[in-house]
Amino acid sequence: MKTILITDNTMNDKSILNSISSLTNQILDKTLNQLEEEDLFVFPNITDNSDDLSGDQMVLQSVNNSYRSSNVMGFLGFDDEELIIQSRFSLVQGDEQQRNDYFFQYLLEKVLDLPNVTDFDTSFSQSERIFNLYIFLFPLYLKKAMRKGLYKTYVWRSYNNSNVKGIIDVKKHVQVNTPFVGNVAFKQREFSFDNAMNQLVRHTIEFVKTKEFGKVILAKCKDQSDKIIESTPNYQYFDRNRVMTNNKHNPIRHAYYHEYRLLQRLCLKILQHQKHNIGFGPNHINGILFDGAWLWEEYINKLIGTNFYHPKNKLGIDAQQLFSKSKNYFQIGRIYPDFISKNSNKRIIADAKYKPIKNIANKDYLQVLAYMFRFKAKMGFYIYPANNNESDSESKMYLNEGTTFENNVKHQEDIIITKLGLMIPDNKDLTYSEFSQEMKLNETQLVKSIINDQDVGY
Repeated sequence: MKTILITDNTMNDKSILNSISSLTNQILDKTLNQLEEEDLFVFPNITDNSDDLSGDQMVLQSVNNSYRSSNVMGFLGFDDEELIIQSRFSLVQGDEQQRNDYFFQYLLEKVLDLPNVTDFDTSFSQSERIFNLYIFLFPLYLKKAMRKGLYKTYVWRSYNNSNVKGIIDVKKHVQVNTPFVGNVAFKQREFSFDNAMNQLVRHTIEFVKTKEFGKVILAKCKDQSDKIIESTPNYQYFDRNRVMTNNKHNPIRHAYYHEYRLLQRLCLKILQHQKHNIGFGPNHINGILFDGAWLWEEYINKLIGTNFYHPKNKLGIDAQQLFSKSKNYFQIGRIYPDFISKNSNKRIIADAKYKPIKNIANKDYLQVLAYMFRFKAKMGFYIYPANNNESDSESKMYLNEGTTFENNVKHQEDIIITKLGLMIPDNKDLTYSEFSQEMKLNETQLVKSIINDQDVGY
C-alpha cells in the first residue's frame, strides 16, 4: 500500500504525489459535488449542514506546478494507493509519513462526541480507521433521520388464506394449495414500518453490536435503536445480502426523507465493508472527508455558545435581514453571522475562521464590518486556530475615518476588530491526554479574552 500524507490549506509540489498518481487523477480538480456523486462520503453533507463547505470546493486543485489543498481533512483510497489529508497542526514524528494529528482528533471528539478513532494502535490500517469512523457516525445519522419519525412505505406481503384481498399468486397457489382446501395464495400492497430501509438499519445495528465498542456506540442512540428493532419483527441475519441489494438498487429519493437517504448510504458503507479495503476494486474511490471549517465553527460554538447566538446558514435557522421596506416590512438581504452576542448593550460580532491569520483579509473585513454596522456592534472578532510560528495570536485593528484626499485619516478608538487566535499546542512529545489538557487551558484564555479583556459586560 502506497500512502502519502499532506495537510489542509497548503501548497504541495506535484512530485510529492507521484507515487499515488492513479488516486490523484481521480480527485484532481474535481468538486466535492462530483466526488460525492462517485459515492465518496463527505461530512457534513455538502447540501445540508455545512455553512462553509461548498459543493464547488475542490479537495486538490492544480495550480502551476503545485497542488493546493483546501479546508477538507480525511482519508482517500484508490486501488492500493492512499492519501491522508491531516490538519496543518499535525505534528511530525520522525519523518513526514509519521504524524500525530491531535488537533483533528480533538475537534472530532468535542464536536461529534467521537472517541479517539484516528490514533488507534499502529496495527490498524488507515482503511480500518475509516471503517471505524463510519461506525462512530452511525448514531448521529440515525438520530437525525428519526427526527422525521420511523420510515414508512408500501411493501408487498404474501398471504395464504380464505380472505382474499389482493392479487392472486397463481404459481404459489398451485404449489401450496394442491389439493384445494379453501385457502388462496395472494399478494397485498401494505403501508409498513417493516420495510427495506428499516431492515437495513436493523442489520447495521446488529452488526455494530458485534464490535468490541458496539455497546458504547449504540448507547448513544438507544431509543432510536429500540424503535427500529421493534418495527422489524421479520429480521433474519441471513437476509442481509438481499436487504443490501434492495437498498443499493432503490435509493431513497423523496426530498422529505433526505436524512434517511444519508443514513442509507452510511449503513451500506458499514455493511459493505465488514472486511474493509479502502481501495476496493480497480475503479472504485473510497474514503471519508470532513469539513475543517464546519468543525472549527461548531467547536467555537461549544466554547462561547452560552453568551452568543449562532445562526445556521444551510439549515436556514435564525436568519437575519439587512433591510426592510417600511410600508410592508418586506425583508431584504438575508445574512447569517457566525456569532452575535446576547448582550444587546455591548453587542459583539464574532466570525470563526479556519484559516491562517495572514489569509484573513479583504472580503473577510467587509463582511464583519457590515454585520457590525447592522447590529450596532463596536467590537468584532475573528477567531482562528493559531500556532507558535505566528508572531502574534491577538491583533487589534481600529476602524479608520476621514479620507486621504482631505488628509484627515485617523483611527477610531471605539470601533475595534480583533484577530484572536486559539493557540494549538505544537510540542511533538505530548501525549493526546496532555494535548487535551493544554487545549483546555488555551480555551479558557480565549474565552477570557472575549469576555473580560474586552469588557463586554457579561
